[in-house]
Amino acid sequence: MADITRTSTAVWDGTLTQGSGTFTVGTGAIAEQAVSWAARTEAPGGKTSPEELLAAAHASCYAMAFSATLGGNDAPPERLTVTSVVTFAPKDGGGFRVASSALTVRGKVPGIDQARFGELAKMGEAGCPISNALRGNVEITVEAILEA
Repeated sequence: MADITRTSTAVWDGTLTQGSGTFTVGTGAIAEQAVSWAARTEAPGGKTSPEELLAAAHASCYAMAFSATLGGNDAPPERLTVTSVVTFAPKDGGGFRVASSALTVRGKVPGIDQARFGELAKMGEAGCPISNALRGNVEITVEAILEA
């Protein structure tokens, strides 16, 4: 398979704290979205943030990676529901950083028990390209809950 590229464009007007901006994605799959410092650090007010977008990317990437891991281990899932909670925090010495991404996966997977589900959940995280892009810089945790 050839390398795949995706694009997004952001436009920002004004200073960090008083300005605002928008972003679009190349595919058009997401309508133009508004961003601002206040929406990022206080109440979102209907706007999004880079951290929310990172959470969406991580949750969806992990869902795919874990599904592949389960399938490759003779335990294809019926359904996986993944939530990523990304934390934006102050950085020592000033500024901010993405501190963590906490993944929670709930899954319906016939034929395995909670222990195996948890083991495969960790393997899935290790194979997630977004996790691997973050690894070493962002704390990543996985909570795996097998549903009946």
